Amino acid sequence: MREIAYQRATQVRDALTAVANDAGARYLGGGTNLVDLMKGGIEQPTRLVDVRRLPLDGVREHADGGGLVIGATTSNSDLAAHPEVRRRFPALTQAVLAGASGQLRNMATVAGNLLQRTRCGYFAQLSHACNKRVPGSGCAAIEGIHHNHAVLGHSRHCVATHPSDMAVALAAFDAVVHYETLDGVGEIPLSQFYTPVGDSPDRETLLPAGALVTSVALPASAVSPRSRYRKVRERASYAFATVSVAAALDMRDGEVRDARIALGGIASRPWRARSAEALLRGARPTPERVRAAAEEALGEAEPLRDNAYKVALAINLVDAVLSELAGTENDR
Repeated sequence: MREIAYQRATQVRDALTAVANDAGARYLGGGTNLVDLMKGGIEQPTRLVDVRRLPLDGVREHADGGGLVIGATTSNSDLAAHPEVRRRFPALTQAVLAGASGQLRNMATVAGNLLQRTRCGYFAQLSHACNKRVPGSGCAAIEGIHHNHAVLGHSRHCVATHPSDMAVALAAFDAVVHYETLDGVGEIPLSQFYTPVGDSPDRETLLPAGALVTSVALPASAVSPRSRYRKVRERASYAFATVSVAAALDMRDGEVRDARIALGGIASRPWRARSAEALLRGARPTPERVRAAAEEALGEAEPLRDNAYKVALAINLVDAVLSELAGTENDR
């Protein structure tokens, strides 16, 4: 049995100092991912710094007067239930409710959700090669069981998909992650927060070492109130997405003024389909135009041996959600 130090922080500075002074320390929020990894011997921290009592919870108005700022320790349940989140960013509420069970949502925090490890079944199996767990050891999934793995943005070093539903919706709405270190505060747009797989799949975010996420900012958006999140999964109870989409349309006089499309379950990070969005802006969302945008969203897909079905599934899902938002689902 390994001994682990436990420390409950009440001030942000105390938490930052504790982690800076112990290379093996980890922040502990709800623990819904970290504790599981500890049980399996994948994570072996020397110290847990509990941040749940830091003054970092709640949802408040953004300084721009129309957006929202979500505290890092806000529970997923509280986020999904917040009336302004439901009104201004409905796809975010839908995404949170699609993730995990009610019990897990009650425990899990916003920052913890964004920072959960991108993983597949081989990550948790110490007997198999995994470049995320042991850099340079190889990727057992590439030639193994990978039917639910990435079709976009993967590399020969890793084909795992990002597990967060929340992050997909936040990516669609140009969220910004705010953090603090002992040297001061910083921010990273969510579009840049997760690193491409490349040659170093063990590094998943651009957060500086020892940084503590303090909040996530959602800027005001004309497109976000008309938004949807839809998720396809292998079982109706909680499960990671096979494919998911967060989409939003801002319509006026029958034309699309703005569009947002982000995909989950298909890459190592939330995948923003910007070229597909561009096809919709300034155009009427006819069935042909919507289908073209859906196909464009998967235009760079490189499926593996056993997961080509994901490409067709994702195209159909994007098509269906955009058609619903445009009110043209019955025009086919």
